[in-house]
Amino acid sequence: MSGSRSTAEERRRAVIRSAVTVFARSGYTTSPVTKVAEHAGISSAYVMKLFPRKVDLFVAAIEDCYDRIAEALEEAADQAGAAEPAETLGRMGARYAELIADRDLLLVQVQALAATQVPEIAAAVRTGYARITDLAMSRARATAEQAQEFIARGQLCHLLTAIDAFSTDETWAKTLTTGIRHTPTP
Repeated sequence: MSGSRSTAEERRRAVIRSAVTVFARSGYTTSPVTKVAEHAGISSAYVMKLFPRKVDLFVAAIEDCYDRIAEALEEAADQAGAAEPAETLGRMGARYAELIADRDLLLVQVQALAATQVPEIAAAVRTGYARITDLAMSRARATAEQAQEFIARGQLCHLLTAIDAFSTDETWAKTLTTGIRHTPTP
């Protein structure tokens, strides 16, 4: 029985990771569940059994995204040990910059923000931001002001990466990218 459970969990994980990719590239409203199923190599009926509504699948993709972010930030905080809050936040920020070099992870967050008119999606995004803010405050021992700055810089990094400002040789881009960590997209 544990073998079939493991296989079911693996298929569920494959569906969610495929959803991250498909939704990142095509958006929530224009990505049919059939495209996610095709990407995962699993029948649409099976995907619908796991996630009866498209919004449930998209929320699972958002949650997966924030799980990966939280895990990476936790690892960075662990590596920082008892460092000062600014250093720990710096390490966490550097790890986030590495993480969003994965274009799908970056863009699914953008797509989620674009779909926050859907209450379940807005709730998932709020929960994700709450987790990241809580991590900044608990693991880095950041003040509210430091946590706000951390989130704000993360969003700027997000924007600059999404529009590829790091490879733009214009004054505005140089101004906004100065001091921002960036890991090029593979």
